[in-house]
Amino acid sequence: MSEHAAIVGAGVIGAAWAARFVLHGIDVKVSDPNPEAGRIVDEILDNARAAWGDLGLPAPTEGSVTVVGSIAEAVEGAIHVQESVPENPAIKVPILEQIAASCPPDTVIASSTSGIKPSDLQPSITNPERLVVGHPYNPVYLVPVVEVVGGDLTSQDAIDAAMATYDRVSMKPIHVRVEIDAFIGDRLLEAVWREALWLVNDGVATTQEIDDVMRYGFGLRWAQMGLFETYRIAGGEGGFGHFIRQFGPTLSWPWTKLMDVPELTDELVDRLESQSDEQSGAHSIRELERIRDRNLAGIMRALEENDWGAGNTLKTQRERLDG
Repeated sequence: MSEHAAIVGAGVIGAAWAARFVLHGIDVKVSDPNPEAGRIVDEILDNARAAWGDLGLPAPTEGSVTVVGSIAEAVEGAIHVQESVPENPAIKVPILEQIAASCPPDTVIASSTSGIKPSDLQPSITNPERLVVGHPYNPVYLVPVVEVVGGDLTSQDAIDAAMATYDRVSMKPIHVRVEIDAFIGDRLLEAVWREALWLVNDGVATTQEIDDVMRYGFGLRWAQMGLFETYRIAGGEGGFGHFIRQFGPTLSWPWTKLMDVPELTDELVDRLESQSDEQSGAHSIRELERIRDRNLAGIMRALEENDWGAGNTLKTQRERLDG
């Protein structure tokens, strides 16, 4: 019997996980009670195939996708289990208990949670030492980073195994060494998200104007150097030390409402929805996904040519497939 990965929960994230495994030649068994699960996985897989082509990668030898009727059937004999059910411990924990009761005792069980600490998920499962968080970013089949987080009961072997599995499917696993709510990426995103909501709430900017500042401005820098390296350059010949001494004191100025959130009144929600519809409503969600994927693929290919950032992951992926 061929090896397979199990995907439990096949929404946007779970289906994209399935696509990444399949395009790296690994069979996938999917469990999801949604009768539309098969259609969703097929559509996301089509997006992933198109993105693969946009990256200029050789045609893959694909694994198979099988939507099965139960969690037990999906996880039995699995080499890796990726749980991607709704972001609610009351839903996740019982499902993780079912997964753990049905898969091999040394199989890593990874939760795609974007912020729940693994220590809050693992105490009641069988062999809790093999549970980790494997938090990706959408689209999972294209964006390479994944945050790997262990809980109080997680073994180093499980962390190492998860890191190796993600590397095998051409991801950039980052071990979050300190267990913390929302991990690394979402804590950074949350800060930007809070400020953006205030800017709309206070009538300073629209959703499109905020997005334009990001995509035409600092987002381009972040895509290839991130935050600290960008600011190192901003310090000129004096480097990061010069930058932080010059601009660090401004952090105490009353520029942000970082620890406060505007009340999500009906008026604010309607304004956000209306502005978003005006900004992007001409495209369906699937069209927006394909536009996003083509843009990301172009950026990643440019970075590959410069042997930089996410381009290094693509370069390794290409070498693995060509080899």
